[in-house]
Amino acid sequence: MHELSIATAIIERAGELARADGTATVSAVTVRVGELAGVVPDALDFAFEVARDGTALAGARLVVEQVPAQAWCGPCAEEFPVGMPPFFWCPRCDQPTSDLRSGRELEITGIEPSPAPA
Repeated sequence: MHELSIATAIIERAGELARADGTATVSAVTVRVGELAGVVPDALDFAFEVARDGTALAGARLVVEQVPAQAWCGPCAEEFPVGMPPFFWCPRCDQPTSDLRSGRELEITGIEPSPAPA
């Protein structure tokens, strides 16, 4: 399950970003995961819960924004969904394309600091 290594990397990087901002603990980390990134969101969420123990993200939740795979057809000048398994054939003009516009993302897009104690 490579999601565990991905979750560990997310936790390490989010911790670094939080420390750089002067944040001691994090309540949420938002990540964008592309449809073709080879990551199972439920497995990533489970791995995140396991890997976060004993870190500054121990109480944090993982927010996954799924990004659909989209390709670009030059002759039609149109974007179309690739689907899963991916099919790089324009449904409008019936031509193949290799111009993938989205769907491979795997990035941290936000870190929410934990509220300061009252």
